[in-house]
Order: sequence, then C-alpha cells, then structure tokens
Amino acid sequence: MSGSVKDVQSKAELDGLLRSDALVILHFWASWCEASKHMDQVFSHLSTDFPHARFLRVEAEEQPEISEAYSVAAVPFFVFIKDGKTVDTLEGADPTSLAHKVAKASGSINAGEPAAPASSGMAAGAAILETVRELARDNGSVTESKVQPGLSSASQKKIQQLIDSNPIMLFMKGSPEEPNCGFSRKVVDILKEENVNFGSFDILSDNEIREGLKKFSNWPTFPQLYCKGELLGGSDIAIAMHESGELKEVFRDHGIGTSHEVKLAEPDRTAGVISENSGLSAALASRLKMLVNLSPVMLFMKGKPDEPKCGFSHKVVEILREENVNFESFDILSDDEVRQGLKDYSNWSSYPQLYIKGELIGGSDIVLQMHRSGELRKVLESKGIVKKDTSEDRLKKLTTSCPVMLFMKGTPDAPRCGFSSKVVNALNEEGIGFGSFDILTDDEVRQGLKVYSNWPTFPQLYYKGELIGGCDIVLELRSSGELKSTLSE
Repeated sequence: MSGSVKDVQSKAELDGLLRSDALVILHFWASWCEASKHMDQVFSHLSTDFPHARFLRVEAEEQPEISEAYSVAAVPFFVFIKDGKTVDTLEGADPTSLAHKVAKASGSINAGEPAAPASSGMAAGAAILETVRELARDNGSVTESKVQPGLSSASQKKIQQLIDSNPIMLFMKGSPEEPNCGFSRKVVDILKEENVNFGSFDILSDNEIREGLKKFSNWPTFPQLYCKGELLGGSDIAIAMHESGELKEVFRDHGIGTSHEVKLAEPDRTAGVISENSGLSAALASRLKMLVNLSPVMLFMKGKPDEPKCGFSHKVVEILREENVNFESFDILSDDEVRQGLKDYSNWSSYPQLYIKGELIGGSDIVLQMHRSGELRKVLESKGIVKKDTSEDRLKKLTTSCPVMLFMKGTPDAPRCGFSSKVVNALNEEGIGFGSFDILTDDEVRQGLKVYSNWPTFPQLYYKGELIGGCDIVLELRSSGELKSTLSE
C-alpha cells in the first residue's frame, strides 16, 4: 500500500505508538468490506499530505481488544487521537469529511472555518479535496456528500419491512430480468445457481430507499443481499461465499430452499428429547446432552463470541451481552459430528441455537424477537439466571435503550396527544433518529417515570439516559437551532 500507513498488530504496539505527541489517526477496517478498501485509498493519500500525523490501520475483527476499546461497531471507522485522548471520530465512507477532519485535528483549520488553500501548506485545500473526490469517483461506490442525519422512524420502518418481506431479499439496480449493473447481474446469477427463491427491490426507482438503506445497513454500495433480515454483503462477498460453498450452507442452515417446513420453537416444547427415530448413537446423544447442559446458558454458534463467523451468531452474542448474561459457547464449525447431530437432537435445522438450562430457546430470529419484547429477560429471571429488575432498573434500561429516547402518548406514526406530535415532528424535521415508548400501554412506566425523572408530564425526551425535557424545551431548542447539537454531543 502506498503512503506512510502502518498496520497495527497488537494492543501493546498501539499503546507504544500513542506515547508520542503526534496526532494519531486510526482506520478500523475489514478485508470483506468493500467500503473499507475504497476508504483505504483515501487514507493512504492523506498520509502523504499530512506527514506530521501518524496514520495507522487496525483490522477490526483481527484486533477485537483494540476495537472494543474504541467502541467500534461498524467499518470503516476512524478515530483521531491527540495526547492519548480521542478528539474526534468518523463512521462510514465519506472521503470529504475524512479530509476535513484530518485537517481540523492536525490544526490546519479551525472548526467552522473554510479549508485553506493547498498552496499555503494548509490541509484539506482545493487540490487535496479534488484528489479525494477523484478517488471516490474512480471506485464509484463511496459517497462524497456529508454524512446525513439519522433516519426517521418512518423510513426505518419502511426499510425494515422491505428487508423482512422475503427470506432472501436483494436490493439491486434494475430487476432480476433486467439488471442495470454488472454487480447486480452477478448476484442474480448466483442466486439462480443456488436455486433459491428471492425477492428484489430496484433502488433506482426510489431514491429515499436507496440513500436510507446505506445508513440503515452502514453499507454504501449496491447490490445488498439479505438473508432472514441480516445483511450478508455486496457482490464481492456473495461471490466469495458462493464459490466457497458458504452461501449454500447459510441458506441450508436457515431452512431456505428446502422442501420441508422448519419447525419453530414454542414456549411449552421440551427440547433435547431424543426420539427413537433420531438416528443418533447412544454415545453421541449422551455427548450432546452433556454439551447443552454444560452451562446454564449455552450457545451453539459459528465461530467464537469474540470472533463470530456469521452475522446471525454475532447478533445473538450481542443480545446476551446486552442482557448481561454469562454464557458458554461451542463452535459448531470445529466439530461436524456435533453440528449435524444437534440438528436431530433439537429438531432445529439452523444455527445459532441458544439453550437455557438444557432447553432450546431457538435461533437468532426468535432470540431477537424475545429480546425486543422483554420475554427473554423474563425467561432468564424465571430460570434464576439473572436477578429480577427493580422498577428503577427497568426505567434506567428504557431511558438508555436508544441514544435519543422519547416517552410519549401513542407512537411516532400515531401520536395520541398534540404535545407528543409536536416533539415527533421536531425530531423528524431535524432528521434525528430516535426510539419511543408509549406510556399509555404501561401504567407502571407512566407513573414511575414521573418520580424517576422528577418531571410530572409527558412527553419526556432523553439523550443517553439524561432527561432533556418536555415539549416546550424541545421546541425552544429547535427554535434556537440547538436541538441537533444537544442530541449529538
């Protein structure tokens, strides 16, 4: 790679590099992420224009300790460090914003001031920005515009409904019969070769979906291929998975393309009961029974918790960590006998599989649904895995469940009072994404929140768990132009 960019191989190495007084810029990337590769060209170019800063690359999945330390949730992700402290970050593929942030962090420009001319030796000048834009145009998939504000709840809902409309969903340019780009055509051909049914959406027909999906998935290019609501990736990843056989495996593990119907877990079913027709040997049945009971919470997954090998396993690991649950795991990729045998043992054809006290809870779809509804927490409490939340614990979790959280009467799509409607409109008009809770559906929350926040009325708006205020304060902040900055500090 050209330019003076250094690859970081360990946390200890990074700690040593951070001892200098120079500005340090970290680029967290992944080899499978097309956007990372494109931004790497920009990153490399900038390293030659800012010789006094240190440009470091960190492969996010290979260095989980470093990624966790800087709260990296998606790639590409950039961290700017001065005197050992993080002074700025940038998430996503935005070459122009990266150039300006490098300039600002290096001290070449001040916040709010225009970039200085390149000829004066100041960073992010016209020549540098033009080169950055040329790189973006050359790769054809990195957006040049400034990162847009968060999606509105209506847009998120619309996109989620589209993604969930088919088990396999392809967002492409054109239609399967008439693709409008070679990358889309290639993925269509792959899906036909895999002999699976799939839905599609032409992103050229709806610019709102086209732009919104980039933010929703944190994936800047098309096509985008989804399986059971989870993003698999773009054309490069689909091709690699197809050629390796992994794509067929993913489809098979999620019951796609099979003639039989996948049986879903029910609350009253007894998992782990071996039928006489299971075909399992006594030795294997005994081993599987021992494994599912190895820990009160046991996850059979692809990969390890710190290095998941599929998005579905990664999602369940995240949920268990959010629930603050101790669990053990088994990598089914390491033992094909267990991988195939457990399907018969549990009468469940896909992975991951989550067990609590030896009983199958289900796969990623069911675990995610139970987590969102609060049912998973209740099961964990009833089994003695976690302590039952106090009322204050529950309110704290609710107020921090989204960075921006609105407690209102009704829902954003159907407010039940004028004050709630005004706050929803203010947030949507500022392009601020937010979560919501209808206090009319839960009197315990409605009454408890008044005491918890020492605020007697609704709606109530919170940012990172801290109360911002009610309708009047939100409208006042919007009127003064401070609402967006208040909810992004």
